[in-house]
Amino acid sequence: MTNTHESPDVAAPPQGCPVQQGAVRLEEQRFQDDTAELYRKLRTEHGPVVPVVLEGDLPAWFVIGYREVHEVLSNSQLFARDSRRWNAWDRVPEDWPLMPFVGYQPSLLFKEGAEHQRRAGAVGDALHGADQFELGQEAERASDQLVDEFLGDGRAELMEQYAHQMPLHVLAKLFGLPESKAGGLVRDMTLTIAGGADAGEAHGRIQDTMQWLVDTKRERPGPDVPSRMLAHEADLTDEELIQDLIVVITAAQQPLAYWIGNTLRLMLTDSYFAVNLHGGRRSVGQAMNEVLWEDTPTANFIGRWATRPTQLGGQHIESGDMVVFSLAAANTDPQVRPESYADSVGNNAYLSFSYGEHRCPWPAPELAQIIAKTAVEVLLDRIPDVHLAVPPDELKWLPSVWMRGLSSLPVEFSPL
Repeated sequence: MTNTHESPDVAAPPQGCPVQQGAVRLEEQRFQDDTAELYRKLRTEHGPVVPVVLEGDLPAWFVIGYREVHEVLSNSQLFARDSRRWNAWDRVPEDWPLMPFVGYQPSLLFKEGAEHQRRAGAVGDALHGADQFELGQEAERASDQLVDEFLGDGRAELMEQYAHQMPLHVLAKLFGLPESKAGGLVRDMTLTIAGGADAGEAHGRIQDTMQWLVDTKRERPGPDVPSRMLAHEADLTDEELIQDLIVVITAAQQPLAYWIGNTLRLMLTDSYFAVNLHGGRRSVGQAMNEVLWEDTPTANFIGRWATRPTQLGGQHIESGDMVVFSLAAANTDPQVRPESYADSVGNNAYLSFSYGEHRCPWPAPELAQIIAKTAVEVLLDRIPDVHLAVPPDELKWLPSVWMRGLSSLPVEFSPL
């Protein structure tokens, strides 16, 4: 057993904690750089299911094996989504920083069974009604508009000025928001994601915007997601509509931004995808696929809760235990991951969009791919000589357990 006084990475669980002695602390800084090496170390020392301690010395199980993650996501009756089952609520402080991810909310994220199917079905059907050709055109328009803003500067910070902005403009259009409202939503989403003192007020304004949107679309329906959800046979209430519209837009924006940023990073730093001797590049789609295997934006997700005692990956899980599953670790599991770039072409067995009852509703992954692929292609077409403004090893990943993305992506190019 590891001596907890010798290593800062190991914590003694609180008294009465169901997690065993020697649990690993999930700390943000540990996920900032070589996460693949971190996952390899955890597999070697603990196997596919790792006892961990979250912020506030709260226990959980960190599932990093592909088969084990697949098992958790496949069995929603055993590993359920309603966080009120957690057996550690009596030890959670009111100001716990992970409360926004764990505290129960009446959105489709925390619903189960028939109720979840009703709510998720409405979202999936509403997204299915989107015209993919028109979506591609809107993605191209938004990308061009953003590129125009810095094209004459000869430099840009692509995360702030492009990757974070472009998806929100497209999603606003998908939601049928007029330009007069779309700009405010983009600003408030940016403030909410950044956190800080203004985040709470920004979230309130987002709710107000969604209420206005629901009221407007009830009176004047259009070819958009809220109108289709209002007309859906699920007969959603206003509260359900607002909650689920916020879930859709927030669940899409950050992963899309980091999918765009991570793909651009790969194509600007990896010789396999960089400009070749003939002036061309490897496929953007291939680079996007590789990112989902190697640096998937939604790296780790909290969580599921065991409905009864069970065994998972050689560990005994008690009823009410929290399970945190790692999509990133599952994708890089040596038992399933591609051995080379060539092997990953057309291989979509990654778990980047989750799996099972609570996976991203179809066709959300397909729509996300259209948006992200257009963003990357437009930038590379408009600025063919774009290159990093710093050495590749100076690019910094976010210090985040949950998301895998760059803090910034500074580039230079010939001003036009």
